[in-house]
Amino acid sequence: METLPRRYPLGIQTFQKIIEENMLYVDKTELIYKLTQSYSYVFLSRPRRFGKSLLVSTLASYFRGEKELFKGLAMERLEKQWKKHPVIHLSLASVKEIEPEKIEESLSDRLRDIEHQFGIERKSNILGSRLKDIIQQTTEQYGEKAVVVLDEYDAPLLNVLHDEQRLKEVRQLMRTLYAPLKDCDPYLRFVFITGISKFSQLSIFSEINNLTVISMDDEYATLCGFTQQEIEEYFQDGIKLLAEKEELTVEQTLGKLRQMYDGYHFSSDSLGVYNPYSIINALAKKKIENFWFSTGTPSFLVEMLRKFHTDISRIDGSEAAMEEFDAPTENMKSILPLFYQSGYITIKSFDRKARLFTLGFPNKEVKTGLMDNLYTYYVAPTLDYRATNIWRISKGLLEDDPETSLQTLQAYLEGIPYQDSRFDENHYTQMLYVIFSLLGLHVDSQVRTAKGRLDVVVRTEDHIYVMEVKLDRPAQEALEQIGTKNYLLPYTLDGRQLTKIGISFSTEERNVTEWVIG
Repeated sequence: METLPRRYPLGIQTFQKIIEENMLYVDKTELIYKLTQSYSYVFLSRPRRFGKSLLVSTLASYFRGEKELFKGLAMERLEKQWKKHPVIHLSLASVKEIEPEKIEESLSDRLRDIEHQFGIERKSNILGSRLKDIIQQTTEQYGEKAVVVLDEYDAPLLNVLHDEQRLKEVRQLMRTLYAPLKDCDPYLRFVFITGISKFSQLSIFSEINNLTVISMDDEYATLCGFTQQEIEEYFQDGIKLLAEKEELTVEQTLGKLRQMYDGYHFSSDSLGVYNPYSIINALAKKKIENFWFSTGTPSFLVEMLRKFHTDISRIDGSEAAMEEFDAPTENMKSILPLFYQSGYITIKSFDRKARLFTLGFPNKEVKTGLMDNLYTYYVAPTLDYRATNIWRISKGLLEDDPETSLQTLQAYLEGIPYQDSRFDENHYTQMLYVIFSLLGLHVDSQVRTAKGRLDVVVRTEDHIYVMEVKLDRPAQEALEQIGTKNYLLPYTLDGRQLTKIGISFSTEERNVTEWVIG
């Protein structure tokens, strides 16, 4: 009889429900215990759907003294007292409004629910005063200090990030809610705050002097997400079932999962971690797809790309100083910190002498998913016939037939509705980068060499295509530049077949008009 793996907690973010229904839980309680014994005020930023809400729920169960839920976990042997603290759990994840008045109503509703939970009579309509009363009165009720957990504290701010006036108003509103935390210190055992980004002018950052930010600490880098060791220990049954369905070995399946969902690094020396949402979905549904991106790309990211005039082809391999990661979100000078915090790029390496991080896409899911979401911005305003044509372009390159690929590309671009914009050469390079990335191929763009920047490099299993783009100039000129600047030189020892391609775009035609393959 086939042994089925334990049920996966698809869409379940409540620790109590996962344990009581015997779902799979990856034990993070040793780290949680260490964290709660080391600090009193903690902030952790992680991308969306990366396990923050489950972490918060686990903390809540721990501080409520729900000892029976931790049977068999590390916390059972570590904690000896199991005090029952009042836990004030405030989640802003579902606050979707953008008008300050509506946001205030949503926050008021959440505080009303907490007041009802603890039987507290409202004495004020001011958000901060109500939170202060809740903290003080629950401490008196329980005879133990209160615990405050704020999940996705920045959700209302991210919705208005591109609107300076609304951002200012919402920031002030949030300040009134969080400001009392400092004054309530005598009543607080532990405060834990999660979000995606850091807003410096919020009182939780500017007024709580002892707030500890663990977002980039080596020690807590694996608090959310799964390490390779955890994947192989907790998910071995599911991996075997997926391997059988895909007709692969377990090792081959692990390799595919690693390529698709692993690769996040949240500190300079941390282990890599898998996206927990994606890996659980992949094993539960027995298929490898872009699960994280199916939940949607936040609209504020596209707005920020426009604001910073981001060259998407230069994101992978970009560099950032350590100080940039601590930049307040509302005062950013670059898209990189927000892209990092949102999970679209991650730390690839750290140069200690220069104090520079090298950043890049963590895995295939993120890169192809991001390109898919940015397709209408960089390539075409609609998605008509995209999948069929993208596959044909891909097929030509995979079969070492670039002529067919470029013919298909030309025919495809010809069918794209006219866009009333004059694009420069770099736009067309980015367009190629997005299209080739959608193919699932290994693509590099704006590659630095000793004599310049190479526009596009596409790698297949047995071939490397080196492409140079020109706008309103002959394709032959582009091909010759590859030779005169020795763009092939870095790839000569690779072993794969090398092909040079010069491509010419026309501003009048808004399409590829000629190419030369050498």
